[in-house]
Amino acid sequence: MQQHSTAVYNIEQFGAVGDGWANNTSAVKRAIEACSQSGGGTIYVPAGVFVTGAIELKSNMHLYLDAGSELLFSNDRADYPVISSRWEGASRDVYMSCIYACHAENISITGLGTLNGQGAYWWKLFKDDSLAYPRPNLLSFDHCERVHIEQVKMIDSPSWTVHPNDCDNVTISAVTIINPANSPNTDGINPESCRNVKISDCSIDVGDDCIAIKAGTEDAECAIPCENITITNCTMLHGHGGVVFGSEMSGDIRNVVVSNCIFEGTDRGIRFKSRRGRGGTIENIRVSNIVMNNVICPFILNLYYYHGPRGLDPYVSDKSTQPVTALTPRFRHIHFSNITATNVTAAAGFIYGLPEMPVEDITFSHIRVAMKSGAEPDLPAMMMDLEPMKQRGFFCSHAEDVLFEHVTVQQQDGPAFEIMNSKNIIMEHCRSKETAKDELLVQMTNVIS
Repeated sequence: MQQHSTAVYNIEQFGAVGDGWANNTSAVKRAIEACSQSGGGTIYVPAGVFVTGAIELKSNMHLYLDAGSELLFSNDRADYPVISSRWEGASRDVYMSCIYACHAENISITGLGTLNGQGAYWWKLFKDDSLAYPRPNLLSFDHCERVHIEQVKMIDSPSWTVHPNDCDNVTISAVTIINPANSPNTDGINPESCRNVKISDCSIDVGDDCIAIKAGTEDAECAIPCENITITNCTMLHGHGGVVFGSEMSGDIRNVVVSNCIFEGTDRGIRFKSRRGRGGTIENIRVSNIVMNNVICPFILNLYYYHGPRGLDPYVSDKSTQPVTALTPRFRHIHFSNITATNVTAAAGFIYGLPEMPVEDITFSHIRVAMKSGAEPDLPAMMMDLEPMKQRGFFCSHAEDVLFEHVTVQQQDGPAFEIMNSKNIIMEHCRSKETAKDELLVQMTNVIS
């Protein structure tokens, strides 16, 4: 058994019974309290199925789940205290997460056991609109430092699975996350307003975004950036996006590297989304060595995303130029390289900036996108008045300083690159490898060199 301390607190010694039936909330709390009073140590979960309510970890605490163990989180709302935390980018009262820590340091959750959120209970309440407060996350950490999660399997989360908020030095490695494809808002890993986050070697198969990087909305009590994030060697399955930036980005998202990942059936691939009223900047992003298959659109940079509070206000969808203010969002310095996407249905890429704030300094280098034969029309991005697309190439509007270098588009319907209302678009060694007929490579409208 791995140990971070010589002090080990076996939950069975505090009265826990791993029969899959008895509620062990009090026993687990006794183990945590004893561990905390001694200054820290390991909370040990042996083989067995232990039903429990919400758990709050303290500083210097290692929750270790041995092989064959399972923490099965109860379907009793009384086991989930109402606390103040962040939900969808702003502070509000919520049901406490299944495992939670606040203002703690040196927290770790490891082992070959399973965390089972029994999310079906909460998904039904959510769909019936019968919850007084938002659902628990499976794991969340508010204002913590040095958080480490490794190896554990996480299934059926009530909502987001792992949510560090305003944390510093977070490491998540070799975890498996599985939530049903039709489960609502069950994102995999969502670092929000965090610094120095490392995510590696994970397998994520969920009902919403696999990994989403966020920085609060305009309604957050303070603007805190999400920065210095690395994501590598991960496999993403299903979900609504492989790696997603936003739409909560009011505190800025910057310095992010995504590399060596596989996306299989993730709806969208790399997805940037925001809207007027959010403010904030997403910048200094590097995405490389990615293989995608069976996605709607591999690359999305959309500043007309309309979901969320006030997203349907008329000025959000207005295509005319608006004044630039602190609430104008910005995407810039974003670079994609060495990426292959096959069986793409809607479009090779969808880039749509604001007329008053174009996306800027974007690079696509050594990219190959092959469209799916016989694809059904679909929406490459969530944008008002956008018609479904089928087998389109790169669609780009309101962009500046964009380089397409060694980019190949195959089996598209229409031009491989459709550029409009843009400036300084450079294309080098790009081609359309169309097997059925010769197609126009580039169509430009209102483009300034």
